[in-house]
Amino acid sequence: MRLAEALGALRDALAAVRFPLSLPEAAEAAKTAATTRAQLEDYLLPRLARLDAPLLVVVGGSTGAGKSTLVNSIVREPVSAAGARRPTTRDPVLVCHPDDAAWFTEAHLLPGLGRTSGDDGGLRIVTSERLTAGLALLDAPDIDSVVESNRALAERLLAAADLWLFVTTATRYADAVPWELLRDARARGTAVALVLDRLPGDADAEVTPHLIEMLGANGFGEAKLFVVPETTLDDRRLLPEPLVAEVRGWLDSLARSAADRAAVVRQTVDGAVAALDPAVTQLATAADAQVEAAEALEGSARSAYEEAGKAVERGIRDGALLRGEVLARWQELVGAGEFMRGLQARVARWRDRLVDTVTGRPRPAEQLQSALESGVVTFVRGAAADAAERATAAWRAHPAGSALVKAHPELAAPSEDLSLRLDRLVRDWQRSVLELVRTESGNRIAFARAGAYAVNGLGLVVMISVFAATAFIPTGAEIAVGAGTTIAAQKVLEAIFGDQAVRQLAAKARKDLLDRVDALLDEEADRFRAVLADAGIDGAAGSSLRSAAAAVAQARLGDSSLGEAR
Repeated sequence: MRLAEALGALRDALAAVRFPLSLPEAAEAAKTAATTRAQLEDYLLPRLARLDAPLLVVVGGSTGAGKSTLVNSIVREPVSAAGARRPTTRDPVLVCHPDDAAWFTEAHLLPGLGRTSGDDGGLRIVTSERLTAGLALLDAPDIDSVVESNRALAERLLAAADLWLFVTTATRYADAVPWELLRDARARGTAVALVLDRLPGDADAEVTPHLIEMLGANGFGEAKLFVVPETTLDDRRLLPEPLVAEVRGWLDSLARSAADRAAVVRQTVDGAVAALDPAVTQLATAADAQVEAAEALEGSARSAYEEAGKAVERGIRDGALLRGEVLARWQELVGAGEFMRGLQARVARWRDRLVDTVTGRPRPAEQLQSALESGVVTFVRGAAADAAERATAAWRAHPAGSALVKAHPELAAPSEDLSLRLDRLVRDWQRSVLELVRTESGNRIAFARAGAYAVNGLGLVVMISVFAATAFIPTGAEIAVGAGTTIAAQKVLEAIFGDQAVRQLAAKARKDLLDRVDALLDEEADRFRAVLADAGIDGAAGSSLRSAAAAVAQARLGDSSLGEAR
């Protein structure tokens, strides 16, 4: 049957869908997905496999409505525990004719609910010759039980019913909970009948018309309504047989008529199938919201770290790193005062002086290299810390992100090993700069005269040029000194390598450093992506649900077995 196959595919789609992000609609969506899947497994799929199977009538209602007493009185024996203790019904009891026992004990309907013939828990199956074959009564827990598991079980059993026999009383008939469930039943097209139980004689003229009016206003104008007056129970705690004769006679007539049973089943099955589409549409929308939230959170984290990368680039280009310790070590290495005197007139001489200096004094060069390394590490780590703070702030402002940050407080700070990774990054970059210098130098005569330390010394000058792209545009005494020294460095490099080669060296070295920093910052952003990935959000869940629901709707229209219900 195409409809059964389509419903099976929808069940699988519902089993796979998750709503892990704490969005406002997530909890309700998860509950709807679970209850919809349960109805498919508990009722629709097994019922479609046997439309002619015995009719299941679930007797439900509020606490103390007299459900168990009614069931016992219909079969004329105490098959279900009844009494003053609340909740009265804990484990559901199903009563059927012995000829129908196989259908129910073999767990066709409600396959996930264990069967028992005693008091061991699960669905207790009781057979009775007094109940007409073709119909079973299931005494469900209270729909408003103080025990949450009882309420959930009651709703599950009602969703697996071919017919609801809803029991209420003169004092409880207007309660909100029963009417909420009744409206859900109407939305699903479930066949419903009601019993107004324990009605005092002096209340009949007022309560019964009011209940009939409420039924009409809520779309149950054609539902059967049985009235059981208040009375004294016999010694077996059963209602007098004449008081239940009408409801029993109606149930017997249903059981004896295959056509009437089939009409009830078709109505309920077709209504339940029709109700799947709006329910699944809502679930698909909720699944889409999960994906959209994840994308928004990932985008805010990515944006925070991209901004950190831009901040590092600005800091590198504006010479911010050529201050403090780095500037002091540079001045110590090359003699800043002399650079500031007659710079333009004596570039060639200072070229030779610089080469001699950096190649003959390894210790100051090492100190400058170390200062550069420390400065870059500190600067980038600060940018990464700012990015982590901005990303977590954005996540805290989002309903889904707030719960994730709470569960992963480590996101608010950089990775514990970031400093070590930064140390390695800067050292690797410095080695790449030296390799650039070595490659560019080739067999240049001026470079060949420089001696064994030339690569290291001129590599440091290239590094200094990387961090002085704007030649210290701000003013100030320290800045002025820095400007002179970096201009001198550039002139020396131009004299050794040539103008074009210097620009290429600095540009390559700067791009290499920024690429490495961007990669490292992206790794830091990966921490946020990993949290989202671990949440298990399926980007295709919404479309999968919609496709499955569309297949069900199409199969329903082509299913001739449900045609009379429509």
